Amino acid sequence: MSTTPSPQETRDDAPAAPRSAVDRFFKITERGSTVGSEIRGGLVTFFTMSYIIVLNPLIIGTLPDSTGEFLGGGDAPNLAMIAAATALVAGVLSILMGVVANFPMALAAGLGLNAVVAYTVAQLPGMTWADAMGIVVLEGLVILVLVLTGFRGAVFRAVPRELKVAIGVGIGLFIALIGFVNAGFVRQGQGTPLELGSGGSLAGWPVAVFVIGLIAAIVLMVRKVRGGLLIAVIGTTVLALIVEAIAKVGGAGEENPGGWHQNVPSVPDSLVDLPDLSLIGQFSLFGAVGKIGVLAVVVLVFSILLADFFDTMGTMVAVGQEAKLLDEEGNPPRSQQILVVDSLGAVAGGMGSVSSNTAYVESTSGVADGARTGLASVVTGIAFLLATFLSPLVAMVPSEAAAPVLVVVGFLMVSQVADLDWKSPEVAIPAFLTLALMPFTYSISVGIGAGFIAFVVVKIALGKIRAIHPLMWVAALAFVVYFALGPIRDLLGV
Repeated sequence: MSTTPSPQETRDDAPAAPRSAVDRFFKITERGSTVGSEIRGGLVTFFTMSYIIVLNPLIIGTLPDSTGEFLGGGDAPNLAMIAAATALVAGVLSILMGVVANFPMALAAGLGLNAVVAYTVAQLPGMTWADAMGIVVLEGLVILVLVLTGFRGAVFRAVPRELKVAIGVGIGLFIALIGFVNAGFVRQGQGTPLELGSGGSLAGWPVAVFVIGLIAAIVLMVRKVRGGLLIAVIGTTVLALIVEAIAKVGGAGEENPGGWHQNVPSVPDSLVDLPDLSLIGQFSLFGAVGKIGVLAVVVLVFSILLADFFDTMGTMVAVGQEAKLLDEEGNPPRSQQILVVDSLGAVAGGMGSVSSNTAYVESTSGVADGARTGLASVVTGIAFLLATFLSPLVAMVPSEAAAPVLVVVGFLMVSQVADLDWKSPEVAIPAFLTLALMPFTYSISVGIGAGFIAFVVVKIALGKIRAIHPLMWVAALAFVVYFALGPIRDLLGV
């Protein structure tokens, strides 16, 4: 009897050969993916983070600086201009991440960081928006130097594997909470920090749309339907459009708590709109120095830098874990290139006057739908560039349609909690603080900082000081300063 394998057996057992130049460049087949999976994953990532095109203008565009002028100039908000610049910068950086780092992680204006710029930096005496964006550029340049000198990568490698796992789990809880909050399924309660829906019960069409979308996403996932998450987003958006057309729900507010969050789904009059990109380049690199002094600028740069520094570290771990791209030490491939592109994100965000751009944890949604390479990031980036012209189309997708995907991805990431040794307090305590404080404080950086400090404290308590990497000492001490920035600013009068 012949022992020669049949053609079918050969195809099943041997690794598939790359099919094209694109396949070889992005290592699509090598990572067990397909071009179709990468395109779907890139689109899922775009739809789950496209809210930033609407939200970033509302955060940095509706508040004048200390001189009374709005971002982009004038005495009235320039929201369309900011939306176009937000999409442009996100598109260019996401494509750069895909091409340079070959990693399925997209970038856009960082939530939290943009609020700091709008409500703190731009409101300091004499500060203009150009001065505030100049501080963002300075922060990005400092981080870029830290990357090029190897310091940022060295800190990343110094983090113990169990903390990296905890960071991924914590981000899973965090991203699920974001989904529930963005959909209005969970809200600030009366007498409680959070509660179910409004008054402890679910009411309103938007929440119903979210629940239906979540059920659809779960069913599609457990049945292993290809592109299930993208199907869920598109299907829920169509449902939302129908509901709004019939029920006229409107946007959420004090008088309409059951309305749509962030944007109201509606079919636009026109799908194409020429973007106004005149916001690009409106920054002053050293203008803030003459307004608030060198010391105050240093403190502001440090505060933004530390959050940016560790947020990305957590996100790249989370994306790498979900894509199964991490090595035995918990490090993703081409870490240096990932960090370089992310550092350029802060620089580009400031130069584009849209605040620091950073890696988005929503990228895990695309990975959950099959993305494994930088081609997905390129697809996401192209979608952002198209969004500069198709902003009315992007506005059709309400947060209630994207939120179900975030909840499902949160589940997938939290499942990694089984990799932690919960019977060992030495491992479990720092891990617990890391994964608990991310959703509880609504901050990735706070969770990482608490875990780092707890790790050092536990090792000291056990007499294992030599087990603490020198860079973990540096990071823990930096977070001590970061957590005390309020009193420090008060002391310095910043």
